[in-house]
Amino acid sequence: MDTPGAHLEHLRDYNESLVVALARTRAEFDRAGVAEATGLTPQAVSKVLGRLTGQGLVEICGVRRQGVGKPASIYRLVPGSRHAVGIHAARRTLRTVLTDLAGTVLASTVTPLPPDFTPGQLLDAIRRDTDRTGGDPVGVGIGMVGPLDHAAGIVHDAHRLRHWHDVPLRQLAQEALAVPVHLDKDVTAGVTAEAWRRGPTFRDGALIMVESGIGAGLWLGGAAYRGAHTNAGEFGHTVVQLDGPRCVCGRSGCLEILHDTAVAAGRLGTAAEVLATGIVNLLRTTDVNHVVLAGADLLRHPEVYEHATRAAIPRSHWQDVSVTLAELGADVIAAGAAMQVLDAAYGIPSTMGVRASF
Repeated sequence: MDTPGAHLEHLRDYNESLVVALARTRAEFDRAGVAEATGLTPQAVSKVLGRLTGQGLVEICGVRRQGVGKPASIYRLVPGSRHAVGIHAARRTLRTVLTDLAGTVLASTVTPLPPDFTPGQLLDAIRRDTDRTGGDPVGVGIGMVGPLDHAAGIVHDAHRLRHWHDVPLRQLAQEALAVPVHLDKDVTAGVTAEAWRRGPTFRDGALIMVESGIGAGLWLGGAAYRGAHTNAGEFGHTVVQLDGPRCVCGRSGCLEILHDTAVAAGRLGTAAEVLATGIVNLLRTTDVNHVVLAGADLLRHPEVYEHATRAAIPRSHWQDVSVTLAELGADVIAAGAAMQVLDAAYGIPSTMGVRASF
């Protein structure tokens, strides 16, 4: 049974996360602006700002005079007060970034992984590269090849990696690093970064990643969409040719194998057209209005993929679709994993519509 003290602590954490999430989107703010944006009472806002100031998360940066009476204090976020580490575990490389509380990438490193690496080899690399970033991160986020169970923290039979059958990666990483670990699919981490960077206008979008595999991160209705088994985004393993070549997933004619076969044959234009066909199918299914192209392999030839995608999308005066490249480039997956850590600790609660005070 929850105790009154536990309930009060939950409200405090909830209200603090509301204010920190707001602070991450504004250069400066005052008590009245926070109260209006969050629905908290001015008294509750004062208490929250007092606690956040004491924790070093926000600071007073000036005052604003509004007629007679005591001037209003102006606050701002202290980005360097907290840090998070983000990991992108791809099939060939490990990319590690350090971000501040505002999600700014402060450092980025890339190291090669052994072919067909084992869980032990990956954990050793994560431990080593996390130590290199320095600082004292509030947690580590890992964007990993799927399929995986985000809720349970387990990687299930990662495609093209023989040693990854039901591996409890989140638990193993927490034990190795002694900090909270957030595990998610690489593409879901990536689309989280895009949503952070683009703000509330990015409500229905998809991030398409091409990097030793193909996947899609979905952001629907203003939140990451993971599906019933937290495994949404296996975009590369949708069938587009019934009599096509055999794919690593066991089916024939998947988008990924057709794309990769064209690349291996030196037909990059054809590969881009295959990807664009899949993107159009995704648009017809989800009706998103923003497509972000990402992944180290794609970003080596961005103009080819961007042109093919734009050319394939049917033009309509009432179904406009934006096509852009990932704002953070090859860092987008790792940075998104770090941002998910910050969301878990200081982000907007899932019950944003509920207004609380104490």
